[in-house]
Amino acid sequence: MRHSPFTVIYDACVLYPAPLRDFLMWLGLSGRFRARWSREIHEEWKRNLLLNRQDLTRAQLDRTSDLMDRAIPDEFIDNLFDLDAAAVVSAAQRQRAQLVHPSIDVDRYLDILLRQGLVQTAKALATYRGIL
Repeated sequence: MRHSPFTVIYDACVLYPAPLRDFLMWLGLSGRFRARWSREIHEEWKRNLLLNRQDLTRAQLDRTSDLMDRAIPDEFIDNLFDLDAAAVVSAAQRQRAQLVHPSIDVDRYLDILLRQGLVQTAKALATYRGIL
């Protein structure tokens, strides 16, 4: 497997639909990037899927997440929600610095997040606009 310097965090919203989850797992296994998720992310997509799909069981979804964890081992992000603001900003700055020519400026990126309905995320990142 090839190893990429890029990391992608799979959020619950992309793990919820099975076809997209399968495709993203294939991409993660391809080495195009390092796929990451957390136990909290697993719990979120499984909880919401169980609410909307009464034909599925917890055991089935636990098996799916277990297979994901075995396919791409050691990819958990621990303490995802315990990160302090300085660590998050520092990580964002390092990632942006790796880009040769960032394709969009910060304001345009925040506008895209707003148009996608990610209001809380855009508001949180807007407070760091000057240093991103």
